[in-house]
Amino acid sequence: MEISDAVLPALIRQALQEDIGSGDITSAATIDAGHTSSGWMVAKQAGILSGMPVAKAVFKRVDPEIEMEVAFTDGCQLQPGDRICKISGPTSSILTAERVALNFLQHLSGIASRTALFVDAVAGSGVQILDTRKTTPGLRRLEKAAVVDGGGVNHRMGLYDAAMIKDNHVDAAGSIEAVFERIGSKFPDGIGLPVIVEVRNLEEINSALQQPVNRILLDNFTPQRVQEAIEAVRSAESELLIEIEVSGGITLETVASYALPGVDYISVGSLTHSAPALDISLGLVAQGA
Repeated sequence: MEISDAVLPALIRQALQEDIGSGDITSAATIDAGHTSSGWMVAKQAGILSGMPVAKAVFKRVDPEIEMEVAFTDGCQLQPGDRICKISGPTSSILTAERVALNFLQHLSGIASRTALFVDAVAGSGVQILDTRKTTPGLRRLEKAAVVDGGGVNHRMGLYDAAMIKDNHVDAAGSIEAVFERIGSKFPDGIGLPVIVEVRNLEEINSALQQPVNRILLDNFTPQRVQEAIEAVRSAESELLIEIEVSGGITLETVASYALPGVDYISVGSLTHSAPALDISLGLVAQGA
């Protein structure tokens, strides 16, 4: 994960300001200047690590004198008791940075870990697990990187890098045909981006197949209806190789039943909006002044 752009430093500054405010009162009152410590970030449960560069940047932002020896990198499998990273330096600085660094690391590792469970559930099917735009505002780039660390694949990053025609667009225009008439009038040479059409039934599938689409998204279909949709799409005469994506309320318990031959992607909003944090702790050993 690259941290050199302007987004991450600003995000880290905001997170530290939110937590530190006018100062770390407890550390200032209880820790002598010059006191140093070292310790380890330790995994308390199994999962996939994500967010180490961000955690490292948080510590370095608080105090460049903090040293970190990383034993596990993003995407690594963790087991309970694994020592992820050794941290050494001024005690007060480590304690000031600890919570923000762990918040990022636990949250992102939770997303990576949940993604890995979905990826494992469809292993061998050839189906790829996608994330969605259901991300925490301001954290999308980090959360989508965590999905990749867990073995998933990023869907569009935002509204600008793919045209996704959803049910509300169709309802506002009146029909799928009307949507593409409007697209044709505004972009006579084409949008120049992948075009995904969300459909709700076989009638909309047949309408979409008559248009220049790259992917059809089956929203809230049962596995049986997904099979019917696959047959309709694969039997259609089209110059485009149309991909099939399935989405809508798919859980870890049901995802395997949707990984049917012919399905290319399954998108899961809960990868980012419902992933529990991975339990990671930091314990210090005082070294003295």
